[in-house]
Amino acid sequence: MQISPNVIFKGPYTIRSYEIDRRKKVTAPGLIQLMQEAAMQNVINLNISVWDLEDQQISWVLMRKQLTIFRLPLLGETIEIETHPAGFERVFTYRDYKVYDSEGALLAQAASTWLLMDTVKRKMAPIPPYLFDYNLPDPASCLPRPQFKLSKIEEPTLEKHFEVNWFDLDFNGHLGNVKYVRWMLETIPDKVLENAELEQLQIAYKMESHWKDKIVSQTQQLSENKFLHRLVREKDQRELAAACTFWKNSG
Repeated sequence: MQISPNVIFKGPYTIRSYEIDRRKKVTAPGLIQLMQEAAMQNVINLNISVWDLEDQQISWVLMRKQLTIFRLPLLGETIEIETHPAGFERVFTYRDYKVYDSEGALLAQAASTWLLMDTVKRKMAPIPPYLFDYNLPDPASCLPRPQFKLSKIEEPTLEKHFEVNWFDLDFNGHLGNVKYVRWMLETIPDKVLENAELEQLQIAYKMESHWKDKIVSQTQQLSENKFLHRLVREKDQRELAAACTFWKNSG
Protein backbone atom coordinates (compact mmCIF):
# COMPACT_ATOMS: atom_id res chain seq x y z
CA MET A 1 0.00 0.00 0.00
CA GLN A 2 1.50 3.35 -1.04
CA ILE A 3 0.65 6.17 1.33
CA SER A 4 1.15 9.73 0.12
CA PRO A 5 -0.15 12.18 2.73
CA ASN A 6 1.32 15.60 3.32
CA VAL A 7 3.72 14.66 6.10
CA ILE A 8 4.66 18.27 6.91
CA PHE A 9 2.62 19.98 9.62
CA LYS A 10 2.55 23.78 9.96
CA GLY A 11 0.57 25.47 12.68
CA PRO A 12 0.28 28.92 14.32
CA TYR A 13 0.72 29.32 18.07
CA THR A 14 0.39 32.45 20.18
CA ILE A 15 2.66 32.81 23.20
CA ARG A 16 0.51 32.88 26.36
CA SER A 17 1.16 34.39 29.79
CA TYR A 18 1.79 31.05 31.54
CA GLU A 19 4.54 30.20 29.01
CA ILE A 20 6.75 33.22 29.67
CA ASP A 21 9.43 34.26 32.16
CA ARG A 22 9.87 37.65 33.82
CA ARG A 23 11.36 39.05 30.59
CA LYS A 24 8.00 38.33 28.92
CA LYS A 25 9.71 35.81 26.64
CA VAL A 26 8.64 32.19 26.27
CA THR A 27 10.75 29.91 28.45
CA ALA A 28 12.91 27.30 26.74
CA PRO A 29 10.81 24.46 28.24
CA GLY A 30 7.68 26.31 27.11
CA LEU A 31 8.97 26.51 23.55
CA ILE A 32 9.89 22.82 23.58
CA GLN A 33 6.37 22.01 24.82
CA LEU A 34 4.85 23.92 21.89
CA MET A 35 7.10 22.08 19.44
CA GLN A 36 5.94 18.79 20.93
CA GLU A 37 2.32 19.86 20.60
CA ALA A 38 2.91 20.50 16.90
CA ALA A 39 4.48 17.04 16.57
CA MET A 40 1.45 15.51 18.26
CA GLN A 41 -0.89 17.24 15.79
CA ASN A 42 1.31 15.94 12.98
CA VAL A 43 1.13 12.28 14.05
CA ILE A 44 -2.61 12.57 14.71
CA ASN A 45 -3.10 13.84 11.15
CA LEU A 46 -0.96 10.95 9.86
CA ASN A 47 -2.88 8.39 11.94
CA ILE A 48 0.28 7.27 13.73
CA SER A 49 -0.29 8.86 17.15
CA VAL A 50 0.07 6.90 20.39
CA TRP A 51 -3.68 6.31 20.31
CA ASP A 52 -3.58 5.00 16.74
CA LEU A 53 -0.80 2.61 17.77
CA GLU A 54 -2.47 1.58 21.03
CA ASP A 55 -3.95 -1.65 19.64
CA GLN A 56 -0.46 -2.69 18.50
CA GLN A 57 0.84 -2.06 22.04
CA ILE A 58 3.52 0.34 20.86
CA SER A 59 4.20 4.01 21.50
CA TRP A 60 6.71 6.69 20.51
CA VAL A 61 9.62 7.40 22.87
CA LEU A 62 12.07 10.29 22.48
CA MET A 63 15.74 9.28 22.62
CA ARG A 64 17.80 12.32 21.59
CA LYS A 65 17.25 15.96 20.70
CA GLN A 66 19.46 18.80 19.58
CA LEU A 67 17.78 22.19 19.89
CA THR A 68 19.14 25.56 18.76
CA ILE A 69 17.38 28.79 19.74
CA PHE A 70 18.08 31.95 17.77
CA ARG A 71 15.45 34.17 19.43
CA LEU A 72 12.78 33.53 22.05
CA PRO A 73 9.37 34.95 21.06
CA LEU A 74 7.53 37.40 23.32
CA LEU A 75 4.19 37.31 25.09
CA GLY A 76 1.38 37.67 22.54
CA GLU A 77 3.65 36.96 19.58
CA THR A 78 2.29 34.49 17.02
CA ILE A 79 4.76 31.94 15.72
CA GLU A 80 4.54 29.15 13.17
CA ILE A 81 5.90 25.71 13.99
CA GLU A 82 6.77 23.32 11.19
CA THR A 83 7.51 19.67 11.94
CA HIS A 84 7.68 16.40 10.03
CA PRO A 85 9.17 12.89 10.09
CA ALA A 86 12.70 13.14 8.70
CA GLY A 87 13.65 9.55 7.96
CA PHE A 88 14.15 6.01 9.26
CA GLU A 89 17.28 4.02 10.06
CA ARG A 90 17.04 0.48 11.41
CA VAL A 91 14.94 0.90 14.57
CA PHE A 92 15.32 4.70 14.72
CA THR A 93 12.96 7.34 13.41
CA TYR A 94 13.83 11.01 13.04
CA ARG A 95 11.79 14.19 13.36
CA ASP A 96 12.65 17.82 12.56
CA TYR A 97 11.18 21.03 13.97
CA LYS A 98 11.48 24.64 12.82
CA VAL A 99 9.94 27.70 14.47
CA TYR A 100 9.34 30.95 12.54
CA ASP A 101 8.12 34.42 13.48
CA SER A 102 5.39 36.28 11.60
CA GLU A 103 7.96 37.64 9.14
CA GLY A 104 9.30 34.18 8.34
CA ALA A 105 12.54 34.54 10.30
CA LEU A 106 13.81 31.31 11.86
CA LEU A 107 13.52 31.45 15.67
CA ALA A 108 14.53 27.90 16.60
CA GLN A 109 15.15 24.48 15.15
CA ALA A 110 15.55 20.97 16.50
CA ALA A 111 16.42 17.51 15.23
CA SER A 112 15.30 14.49 17.23
CA THR A 113 15.62 10.70 17.34
CA TRP A 114 12.79 8.40 18.40
CA LEU A 115 12.15 4.72 19.06
CA LEU A 116 8.97 2.72 19.31
CA MET A 117 8.42 1.13 22.73
CA ASP A 118 6.45 -2.03 23.47
CA THR A 119 4.03 -0.66 26.07
CA VAL A 120 3.63 -4.06 27.76
CA LYS A 121 7.25 -5.25 27.92
CA ARG A 122 8.58 -1.65 28.15
CA LYS A 123 11.24 -2.56 25.60
CA MET A 124 12.18 -1.36 22.12
CA ALA A 125 9.79 -2.47 19.36
CA PRO A 126 10.39 -2.78 15.60
CA ILE A 127 9.05 -0.14 13.22
CA PRO A 128 5.83 -1.37 11.49
CA PRO A 129 6.55 -1.87 7.76
CA TYR A 130 3.73 0.45 6.64
CA LEU A 131 5.54 3.45 8.12
CA PHE A 132 8.22 3.08 5.45
CA ASP A 133 5.56 3.80 2.80
CA TYR A 134 5.23 7.46 3.76
CA ASN A 135 6.72 9.90 1.27
CA LEU A 136 9.16 11.88 3.39
CA PRO A 137 10.89 15.17 2.55
CA ASP A 138 14.14 15.07 0.60
CA PRO A 139 16.93 14.19 3.10
CA ALA A 140 18.93 17.13 1.76
CA SER A 141 16.25 19.48 3.15
CA CYS A 142 16.30 17.88 6.63
CA LEU A 143 18.41 18.93 9.59
CA PRO A 144 21.58 17.01 10.49
CA ARG A 145 20.69 14.11 12.74
CA PRO A 146 21.50 14.49 16.46
CA GLN A 147 24.73 12.48 16.69
CA PHE A 148 26.47 14.45 19.42
CA LYS A 149 28.64 12.84 22.11
CA LEU A 150 28.12 13.96 25.69
CA SER A 151 30.92 14.13 28.24
CA LYS A 152 30.29 12.60 31.65
CA ILE A 153 29.91 14.74 34.73
CA GLU A 154 33.00 14.35 36.90
CA GLU A 155 32.25 16.74 39.75
CA PRO A 156 28.73 18.18 40.04
CA THR A 157 28.79 21.81 41.13
CA LEU A 158 25.05 22.19 41.72
CA GLU A 159 22.20 19.79 42.39
CA LYS A 160 18.51 19.81 43.26
CA HIS A 161 16.13 17.08 44.36
CA PHE A 162 12.74 16.37 42.77
CA GLU A 163 9.97 13.83 43.12
CA VAL A 164 7.82 12.62 40.23
CA ASN A 165 4.27 13.69 41.06
CA TRP A 166 1.05 12.55 39.44
CA PHE A 167 0.73 15.62 37.22
CA ASP A 168 4.29 15.18 35.95
CA LEU A 169 3.27 11.98 34.11
CA ASP A 170 2.48 11.96 30.40
CA PHE A 171 0.18 9.73 28.32
CA ASN A 172 2.78 6.92 28.39
CA GLY A 173 2.58 6.84 32.19
CA HIS A 174 6.12 8.10 32.76
CA LEU A 175 7.78 11.44 33.46
CA GLY A 176 7.18 13.74 30.49
CA ASN A 177 10.35 14.54 28.56
CA VAL A 178 9.90 18.32 28.88
CA LYS A 179 10.06 17.85 32.66
CA TYR A 180 13.50 16.28 32.22
CA VAL A 181 14.66 19.50 30.54
CA ARG A 182 12.97 21.77 33.08
CA TRP A 183 14.56 19.95 36.03
CA MET A 184 17.98 20.07 34.40
CA LEU A 185 17.74 23.80 33.78
CA GLU A 186 16.70 24.46 37.39
CA THR A 187 20.28 23.69 38.46
CA ILE A 188 21.83 26.43 36.31
CA PRO A 189 23.53 29.12 38.50
CA ASP A 190 21.32 32.05 39.44
CA LYS A 191 23.49 34.62 37.66
CA VAL A 192 23.18 32.71 34.36
CA LEU A 193 19.41 32.31 34.69
CA GLU A 194 19.05 36.02 35.44
CA ASN A 195 21.31 37.32 32.66
CA ALA A 196 21.45 34.70 29.90
CA GLU A 197 19.21 32.60 27.67
CA LEU A 198 19.50 29.03 26.47
CA GLU A 199 21.13 28.92 23.05
CA GLN A 200 21.59 25.19 22.49
CA LEU A 201 20.50 21.98 24.17
CA GLN A 202 21.81 18.48 23.47
CA ILE A 203 19.95 15.84 25.45
CA ALA A 204 19.95 12.03 25.52
CA TYR A 205 17.11 10.20 27.25
CA LYS A 206 18.21 6.86 28.71
CA MET A 207 15.54 5.51 31.05
CA GLU A 208 11.94 6.04 32.09
CA SER A 209 10.99 7.61 35.38
CA HIS A 210 7.73 6.79 37.12
CA TRP A 211 5.32 8.11 39.72
CA LYS A 212 6.93 8.81 43.12
CA ASP A 213 10.49 8.27 41.88
CA LYS A 214 12.94 10.57 43.65
CA ILE A 215 15.29 12.27 41.18
CA VAL A 216 18.53 14.21 41.63
CA SER A 217 19.34 16.83 39.00
CA GLN A 218 23.09 17.53 38.82
CA THR A 219 25.04 20.12 36.86
CA GLN A 220 28.72 20.72 36.24
CA GLN A 221 29.84 24.07 34.84
CA LEU A 222 32.54 23.67 32.17
CA SER A 223 32.91 27.32 31.18
CA GLU A 224 31.09 30.61 31.48
CA ASN A 225 28.37 29.47 29.10
CA LYS A 226 28.62 25.65 28.93
CA PHE A 227 27.14 23.13 31.37
CA LEU A 228 26.79 19.36 31.67
CA HIS A 229 23.63 17.89 33.20
CA ARG A 230 22.29 14.56 34.36
CA LEU A 231 19.23 13.22 36.13
CA VAL A 232 19.83 10.32 38.52
CA ARG A 233 17.21 8.14 40.22
CA GLU A 234 18.00 8.08 43.94
CA LYS A 235 17.03 4.50 44.76
CA ASP A 236 19.42 2.81 42.33
CA GLN A 237 21.62 5.66 41.09
CA ARG A 238 20.66 4.93 37.48
CA GLU A 239 21.20 7.80 35.06
CA LEU A 240 17.89 8.71 33.42
CA ALA A 241 19.16 11.40 31.05
CA ALA A 242 22.26 13.41 30.23
CA ALA A 243 22.58 16.77 28.50
CA CYS A 244 24.81 19.67 27.59
CA THR A 245 23.57 23.26 27.42
CA PHE A 246 25.08 26.42 25.95
CA TRP A 247 23.95 29.89 27.01
CA LYS A 248 24.20 33.41 25.58
CA ASN A 249 23.78 36.85 27.11
CA SER A 250 20.12 37.87 27.06
CA GLY A 251 20.93 41.40 25.97
